[in-house]
Amino acid sequence: MTSNTERMSAGDWYITDESVLDLQRERQTLMEQYNATPVADPLGRRALLIELFGAVGDEVEVRSPVYVDYGSNVRIGTGVFLNYGCQLADVATITLGDHCQVGPNVQFLTPVHPLEAQRRKDRWETARPITIGANVWIGGGVIICPGVTVGDDTVIGAGAIVTKDLPAGVLAVGNPAKVVREL
Repeated sequence: MTSNTERMSAGDWYITDESVLDLQRERQTLMEQYNATPVADPLGRRALLIELFGAVGDEVEVRSPVYVDYGSNVRIGTGVFLNYGCQLADVATITLGDHCQVGPNVQFLTPVHPLEAQRRKDRWETARPITIGANVWIGGGVIICPGVTVGDDTVIGAGAIVTKDLPAGVLAVGNPAKVVREL
């Protein structure tokens, strides 16, 4: 029999049971430690980031507070900047390419919940990964939905809701985000 944490890791539908919640609590303890560590302790903050996230490149700045479900499913490239209030709902993998800049209060949402009321009540969910290319600038308050891929060198305007993939080298704005021009 496969456990719910194993099904979650495999990208299958799973039930959010105590084993899943225990794993979340364990990982969120690291998140709380990171958020409570003073900026005057850059080595301590870096060590906690490396422990919290699945991969962390060099010259990464993550301003507190940062919020994760697990953290271990987040992969951050070199030279990435995450501003205050970044939310990484990382049930599936979230990958941020080198030199991405993320504005304040941006949400990366990988979880997917069923439309059927009883399945939601029974706490079923799954997730789809998010992939952000290199040198992407994501404006403040942007929401990136499950399964989205954003190409290299793209800019997403503040407040946009990205529901579908965006190609490389474009400016996208709005709800839902639409490409308004090439860069």
